[in-house]
Amino acid sequence: MTIIAESTLMFAEASEAGVVVARQRAANAAVIAALATRLRAMPPRAVSTCARGSSDHAATFAKYLIETVIGVPVTSAAPSISSVYHVAQRMGDTLLLAISQSGRSPDLLSTVEAGRAGGAYLAAMVNDATSPLADLADAPLPLHAGPERSVAATKSYIASLAAIVDLVAAWAGDEALAEALASAPDKLATAWAADWSPLVDGLAESRGLYVIGRGLGLGIAQEAALKFKETCGLHAEAFSAAEVRHGPMALVGPDFPLLVFRQDDETGEGVDALVEEAVARGGAVFCAGMEIAGAVTLPTQDAAPAIQPMLQIQSFYRAVNALSVRRGFDPDRPPNLRKVTETI
Repeated sequence: MTIIAESTLMFAEASEAGVVVARQRAANAAVIAALATRLRAMPPRAVSTCARGSSDHAATFAKYLIETVIGVPVTSAAPSISSVYHVAQRMGDTLLLAISQSGRSPDLLSTVEAGRAGGAYLAAMVNDATSPLADLADAPLPLHAGPERSVAATKSYIASLAAIVDLVAAWAGDEALAEALASAPDKLATAWAADWSPLVDGLAESRGLYVIGRGLGLGIAQEAALKFKETCGLHAEAFSAAEVRHGPMALVGPDFPLLVFRQDDETGEGVDALVEEAVARGGAVFCAGMEIAGAVTLPTQDAAPAIQPMLQIQSFYRAVNALSVRRGFDPDRPPNLRKVTETI
């Protein structure tokens, strides 16, 4: 059966992201305000994130946004410490931030149970408000993405990014960040319409690539690399624009392309320098958020740096769905995968 890119569940669900973000902000206003009030009154000494897959890429974004706006250190919890090694955790004065689409993975539940037992305060960003994770949370924050039937997560990932921005803006009392998020639904609709077909054409026959981001953009680089693997059968590795210089740059050349995400903040200059170096090596480079001679520019919008990643990944989702179909895959049913992954 021939699959049409515009008829996939992935296409339909990803296209809803703007509506999802608007719905989420309206529905969560009171719970976000209450959690932010608590965090200001009882500031945590640290934040620990707990997530898997696409949700863990949202957690990477959370790390950079919380550390740059709030100044509180953020670490990623290793679920196996609780679920496999069964070691008790000392997490007094810690905000444990769990992010999940299903809220049902056993290792995630084990981690949050251990964290709460160790004194952590649990906030859970979860799409299934009836899940065990939501029941365990001190502060459940529903994503309000609605049913997501395609195995490849899209709108729930963008919903996670929006929830993180909403929480950090309220926690910091950052009105400019809140206003930027208020503009996201309309900008997401424009991002969905962006023409990234040069990326589809350029990667149709590729065997592998690097996906590059830095700072707030690293999480979407990780997300894009995962989507290439799971929907396109295309091996992709995500790297920081700084880390890729430590060895991985040796592979960059005419037969090894790069997809680069850039936001307009302090990381921009370093990302630009990396792209210029890759182009000089003869590499095929696709750039979101910059125009550099010799590279392929993918259209993006002007927005606050904290919002740019969600807009760029929205444009990417449409492109990677088309690339999946172009390469003969069904993006809704990746081989060997299922929607809820129950790791231990």
